[in-house]
Amino acid sequence: MHSALLRSLHSLPLKIPKPLSLPLSKRQLHFQARCSSSNSEELEPGARGMELFSGLVGERVEELLRREENKALIEGLDEASRRVEKAREELESVRKQRDEALKAREYMRQLESQQAEIEESQKELLEAKIMMEEAQKSLSSTFNAKTTGETCNNLERVESIKAAVISSTVGTLASLPISLSQATDFSELILRSSVVLISCALFGVTFRYAVRRDIDNIQLKTGTAGAFGFVKGLAGFEVANALELSTDGLISSSVAAAISVTQNVFIFLFAAIALDFCFKMRFLSPFPIRD
Repeated sequence: MHSALLRSLHSLPLKIPKPLSLPLSKRQLHFQARCSSSNSEELEPGARGMELFSGLVGERVEELLRREENKALIEGLDEASRRVEKAREELESVRKQRDEALKAREYMRQLESQQAEIEESQKELLEAKIMMEEAQKSLSSTFNAKTTGETCNNLERVESIKAAVISSTVGTLASLPISLSQATDFSELILRSSVVLISCALFGVTFRYAVRRDIDNIQLKTGTAGAFGFVKGLAGFEVANALELSTDGLISSSVAAAISVTQNVFIFLFAAIALDFCFKMRFLSPFPIRD
């Protein structure tokens, strides 16, 4: 602390006073004699005065510092110096903490940026996963629909074949008495039965598609059988008989046509009754199978 005070005093701009013609004390005379008796190279007047003044100031300061009344001041100066050093250390610590806080804030900003990128990537992955699941569902539903459609078509074909078989069987059996009464030989019987078999098979398929699930509609069922009977009866009469323009010829032709139509309506009505019975007993499924 003393050396610090001396340095501060040395650093002050000093003006060298002109030599005064005052009587010197014994200590000053002794100090001057020591300085003049050094056998080194002689000093310039300005430098010699500075050295004398510094020596006098140093001795004066040391004398002041030895006094009891100045000890409190010295201790205060020491305490102030320690406080300054402590304040400097705290300031340095605060600066370090600030630098660390800035680094931590920058690190947190980088982490947040990376977290945002990760969340964006996860969102894109989730969207891609959802799109893949939707594509799989669509493909699966398309495949299932296609498979179901093919299965339904196959089932519909099977039910149509069953309707044709039932209708042709019942219609052929119903037509046997008529065919036996009209056929002259076995070959004609086979021909008539074959025509009835094919016609009733077509009627069975058409009846299933015409009635659909309206199996309690009696007008629809009888109308379908009557239409088939009229068409087949008139076609068979036209092939078998030639039309005569006389009154007797027209009457006989009309009677023959009515008989032919009645016979065919009778055959198709039996086939329709058989199909309706199979529908109600669930031996045969109406069209469509799934409503």
